[in-house]
Amino acid sequence: MADIIQLLPDSIASQIAAGEVIQRPSSVVKELMENSIDAGSDTISLVIKDAGKTLIQVVDNGIGMSPTDSRMCFERHATSKIKDANDIFKITTKGFRGEALASIAAIAHVELISRQKNDLVGTKVVILGSKFSKQESVQSEYGTKISVKNLFFNVPARRKFLKSDNVEFKHIIDEFFRLALAHTGISFTLYHNGKELYRLQKSNLKQRIVNIFGRGYENKLLPVEENMELLNVSGYIGKIDATRKSRNNQYIFVNNRFIRSNYLAHAVKSAYDEYIADDQNPVYFLYLNTDPANIDVNIHPTKQEIKFEDEKLIYNYIKVVIKRILGKFHYTPSLDFDTGKDNHFISGSNKKNTDVNFRPGTNFVSSNMKKSSPDEWEKAFEILNEKDKVDVGRGINVNVEEIPSKINKDSLDFNDNDNIPGSELFQINRSYIIKEVETGFLLIDQYYAHQRVLYEKYLKMFSSGNPNIQQLLFPVKLEAGENDKIIFEKILPELKKYGFNISKNNENEYYIEGIPDIMGNSNNVQEILNDILSGNETEKDIKSGLNKKIARILAGSTAKNKGKKLSGEEMNYLVDKLFSCENPYKSPTGKKTFIILETKEIINRFNS
Repeated sequence: MADIIQLLPDSIASQIAAGEVIQRPSSVVKELMENSIDAGSDTISLVIKDAGKTLIQVVDNGIGMSPTDSRMCFERHATSKIKDANDIFKITTKGFRGEALASIAAIAHVELISRQKNDLVGTKVVILGSKFSKQESVQSEYGTKISVKNLFFNVPARRKFLKSDNVEFKHIIDEFFRLALAHTGISFTLYHNGKELYRLQKSNLKQRIVNIFGRGYENKLLPVEENMELLNVSGYIGKIDATRKSRNNQYIFVNNRFIRSNYLAHAVKSAYDEYIADDQNPVYFLYLNTDPANIDVNIHPTKQEIKFEDEKLIYNYIKVVIKRILGKFHYTPSLDFDTGKDNHFISGSNKKNTDVNFRPGTNFVSSNMKKSSPDEWEKAFEILNEKDKVDVGRGINVNVEEIPSKINKDSLDFNDNDNIPGSELFQINRSYIIKEVETGFLLIDQYYAHQRVLYEKYLKMFSSGNPNIQQLLFPVKLEAGENDKIIFEKILPELKKYGFNISKNNENEYYIEGIPDIMGNSNNVQEILNDILSGNETEKDIKSGLNKKIARILAGSTAKNKGKKLSGEEMNYLVDKLFSCENPYKSPTGKKTFIILETKEIINRFNS
């Protein structure tokens, strides 16, 4: 049998190697701009034509190259940063000419003009599809200008699979933003088809973010600055109201190199879980700095994926850092019913003398309960519940005028001139409560707000260990499969803690004889118990967080404010209770309880 293994010609080998690194025009942009950054440039211009298919040109004012380096940088395996194999594991630069230039030259027409500052003339080198064309001395500015024309001219199959100009240019923009965000001490300019699109001057990080993504980010960022022996973390994370459905504007840099890491992205998202809905995503610009020996940047050709020596430690550290910042800087509308003036937002980032230990449950009080303690709050709520025999917010008609007669009036310091509670609150579509605040309007979803109020009430009730059980006149037979019965057997003691009284007869049939009195009736007890079982697979899963799961399910089933017309007193009462919660931002199922409609947005819509 004839031999079938043969060596590829250099031209074909170069094209294959190029395909691993140069996948589209944006790959060229990344490599050329990174070279300019490592050349010590403080001004870089990127010129694009036809989304990079016709021309990609990068001009910098870096150190330039000698005539020898100008020619050598196009040779395969040429490099400026690796002297021996150990250097692979401690790379700190992006690469100064070399490595990628050979790949680019294999699939395009390339012209390089470069001059070092002390040289009288520069050097021009022309490469056409890996074939050296010419090298000559030319007059030029110091620095380097590289022009890449007719990308993939000799690889028609790859050129054919390029996307539309809009898609390819979007990828170029992405690379441009990543490098601009990683190097705020450099001025960047971007031109496309003769039009200047971006001119980013040297600035600090926050100003660079604003210059790229718009002034809307100016007041929606929280600073991050945490240092430890293994890792330093800096940058900005978005405030809670800066979330969005898309995952755009999420940036993680390691040693000033943009990386993709679903693992670390999950750490950031999980830190926001208490504050945002499940379908929302935070904005962040995080910069991680560590010893290069702690990471491996060579697990992917583009170096956009890296591996940490201790990934779990990094994950937990990032999550803890962000949770602490959100806890410190989280803000809650402070509704001032007394003054009739615009309200203000308490924010750790923009209000002097703000108490960083602020918690809505202890700092928020209504106008008729100023200076009252948390115990007095609870006493007032207990009196209301006793009077109406229903849970707070279930469509009750609260007569707040009767409250002072049952509470020590002097201890609450009532003011006869106070405005009537609820006089500044309005209801829309029997579903939303609206309140004017300094920056616009606070819009509360009364149903999700009620769920949050009930959820935290139930959790508190469960933690007391003495739930009130309502015995059923007629026990309800539990309709469950064999697997569900096994699960019930394991969690019966736990369920009893939360107010469910379930018995088993000799035929292994289960009967519900009592339910938490907060449920009100037994019409949906079967459905509720089925929900409690859903998603549980192991005994550990069953018992882990069972109290929260039951509280969440009960809150969803007992909340009664959806589509209900509320009086001013009821609205005021519900809003007060919402912002007395530990986490007023979202319902127990992850839905936002309120949003802010900014005045600027309203003005823009009228002027559009």
